[in-house]
Amino acid sequence: MDKHYLTPLFAPRSIVVLAGDAEAPDTLTPQARALHAALRAQPYPGTLSFFHVRTSGTLADLTQLHADLALIALPQGDLAAALELAGRMGCRSALVLCSGIDAARAAELHRIARREGVHLLGPNGLGIQRPSLELNASTLGPLAAKGSLALVSQSGALTSSMLDWARSNAVGFSSVVSLGPNTSVDIAQTLDFLANDAATHSIIVYLEGISSARRFMSALRSAANAKPVVVLKAGRRPAGNEAAQTHSGAIVGSDDVFDAALRRAGAVRVRSFVELFSAAKCLASRYRPVGKRLAVVTNGGGPGVLAADWVNEIGLELGKLGAESVAALQGRLPPLASLHDLIDLSEDAGAAHYVAAIDAAARDRQVDGILAIYSAKTGGDAIGVARALAEAKRQLGKPLLACWMGDATVAEARAALNEAAVPQFRTPEAAVGAFGNIASFYQNQLLLQQTPPPLSTLAKPDIEGARLVIESVLAERRKVLTEMESKTLLSAFHIPVTNTILARTANEAMMIATQLGFPVALKIDSPDITHKSDVQGVALNIMNGATVRDTYADMVERVARLQPGVRIHGVTVQKMARAQRGREICIGMVTDDPFGPVIVFGAGGTMIELIRDRAMELPPLNKFLARRLIERSRVAETLVEWRGAAPVDMAALEQVLLRVSEMVCELPQLREMDINPLIVDENGVVAVDARIVIDHAPQGTGLGAGTNPYGHLAMLPYPARYEQVWPLRGGGEYTVRPIHPTDAQMLQTLVQSLSQESRYFRFVSSMTQLPPAMLARFTLIDYDREMALVAVCKQRSAATDGSIVETERVVGVSRYVTNPDQSSCEFSLVVADDFAGKGIGSRLMEAIMDVAREKGLAEIEGLVLVNNPNMLKLMRSLGFTVKAFPEDPDFRLVTHAL
Repeated sequence: MDKHYLTPLFAPRSIVVLAGDAEAPDTLTPQARALHAALRAQPYPGTLSFFHVRTSGTLADLTQLHADLALIALPQGDLAAALELAGRMGCRSALVLCSGIDAARAAELHRIARREGVHLLGPNGLGIQRPSLELNASTLGPLAAKGSLALVSQSGALTSSMLDWARSNAVGFSSVVSLGPNTSVDIAQTLDFLANDAATHSIIVYLEGISSARRFMSALRSAANAKPVVVLKAGRRPAGNEAAQTHSGAIVGSDDVFDAALRRAGAVRVRSFVELFSAAKCLASRYRPVGKRLAVVTNGGGPGVLAADWVNEIGLELGKLGAESVAALQGRLPPLASLHDLIDLSEDAGAAHYVAAIDAAARDRQVDGILAIYSAKTGGDAIGVARALAEAKRQLGKPLLACWMGDATVAEARAALNEAAVPQFRTPEAAVGAFGNIASFYQNQLLLQQTPPPLSTLAKPDIEGARLVIESVLAERRKVLTEMESKTLLSAFHIPVTNTILARTANEAMMIATQLGFPVALKIDSPDITHKSDVQGVALNIMNGATVRDTYADMVERVARLQPGVRIHGVTVQKMARAQRGREICIGMVTDDPFGPVIVFGAGGTMIELIRDRAMELPPLNKFLARRLIERSRVAETLVEWRGAAPVDMAALEQVLLRVSEMVCELPQLREMDINPLIVDENGVVAVDARIVIDHAPQGTGLGAGTNPYGHLAMLPYPARYEQVWPLRGGGEYTVRPIHPTDAQMLQTLVQSLSQESRYFRFVSSMTQLPPAMLARFTLIDYDREMALVAVCKQRSAATDGSIVETERVVGVSRYVTNPDQSSCEFSLVVADDFAGKGIGSRLMEAIMDVAREKGLAEIEGLVLVNNPNMLKLMRSLGFTVKAFPEDPDFRLVTHAL
């Protein structure tokens, strides 16, 4: 319940300005002149002080100017001194408005800020605006209107354009944050603050690059879990990526991987500046995630058909009224109205007809959103219909979008829609695309909720055996595994492979083939050849021993001729897979910078580069994620009953994806992998060929003390290893385990069942239940920077039919959150009143301290109310030091070295 650590930066109660002498404008930098003008334009309700850095004074004078935030706009040579001055004033945050600072000088400012304990935003950005606080600490021009939308941008020019557009489209902001290259407080920290900001209901982000995938994904998932987030990313093409790296000074990952990361984080990506504006309109209207069925209400067939075509084009569904809704509308619409697919009201439609149709669509369960299209007609009432829509919107529980086609004749109507915060567009396609962005939230939120463990519940893999293979290859200073080695790795993780035997001579190949049974396939075995087919190193469907012997000799001679100097170990012999109607699939992984390993699924075979069927997902996977990954590929259409072939064994295919996920999680040495082709049919799957590239594990990962075995992943898996079962005093047992998103309702029930005193001791509030945003934040957590352990008891009760029903109940929660210093953490603890005194509180605290210790944290601390003697007694019994809390005498600060 404490304030966010960036509150002094984004919601300061006092500000000191170090921006030169306003009475001598010629001596000011352009940023300083703009800052002085911005601060004078509206009254800031907090304490605002101006200080000239060259003014002489004592340290006591500086202490009198204590402030939450220092605004610094000075020449480059004065920045370091000004930042040190801000630290001596006790400022907890600083904003540096200065352009053209290179990486080396920026690093110097970062070091000073860390030394002084100051959170530094900048340099090279254009500042921040917080309209609800009347704070314009920026060079972006006039203060934006108040609203619930936050804008975070790594481009100053785009930020200015967005604010200019917003002024003429009735869009207001809770926050505007302009981040330049080499800033200290980065986009991840800004998103983390906005996720917890009550004034922000939705967020739009313009992104050019990120420096830490783990921190970015953590903050983005936290924000998208609490409120809608839309992202526009620069550098979608390779050339653009190079430009983005140069411009932002941060690493930009591949575009496909970035798409996968955003999906998994629960955010939505738009592809253009125009789409970002469209998303801003919808988010400003506070629309929330919905399904993908869009009803189209129109007074003209042509525009309605265009909208319906685009609905199909982008993967939405046309929302159609049910029989009851159609019957209710009959007689209330013009005679020529049609309700079959589109809700075509005909050219005679007026305001009352639109309202009736929208009301019917809003009540219909087969409709998730409504698009009202109005085509200007001679004698029509465009403004009347727009006002009727604006009034109808107040009662709607579903998104309502509008498209008023035309220009001068509908300008007044568009203004009325803007004023009522009804998103309106000039073309049907733009309106449908905007609804598609809203609908994408619904799909991506399902992905966000998935927190699979690193290992599935399938048979345990031979991880040690796989590691021995990798270590032996690396010991030989090789990075590409042979086919035999690759298949050994797959087999260690129980992925079915074709029986493959290496033959060193032609006669040996003939004997092996005879024993395996014909037909067989021969493949060249060389650590220096990546794609065997490129050197004609594959021969299929060989039917007898003589042909095997001749093919062996020809293949070795041909490969040696085409690629002189390559090492040839021999030729592998394997029995041909008999799946005549099997589909060829490719399952693989790539390593992206900065997001790490990514699992790839699509069509396989020799034409894989031409087909370019690639669906991607970040590990770890569970069954839900594996099925969604398959569904996103184009080859998915052939996996059902197709051209006389039976549907494939989808469960077996999903298991292979889960096995690959296990490999990626447990083997940080993997860099690339292709299982191609993987043959799948109704009887199962088999890997015919595989190629694996390895390298030494990234620093900070492994199994040694103080290392993180999953440090190579962008998202940490569910830490099932912390699960423990303990006996309960008085009989029975309970399980202590990490919290999971599906625990939300049990956590809410725990809070509701607490006594008023217990709730106050935990939350310092009289709330009777957790608000939805707080509940989401407490249950979907980043296991890297925080941990929550729940104590779960199983309870049995008799159902109405006399059967015994077993249910789970959360009876206690301990939690820690890592502090910004990355060396200490703050804890909280609550136990159900009817389970007090049974040892659960002390067990939860000892468990959470063990986790914090394993993470390398040095100290755990917390605040306990003075009038909570039971908690203070527990803290002392666990060895905590209890002392006064200077900032509030009602609390005691309890600390324990880890």
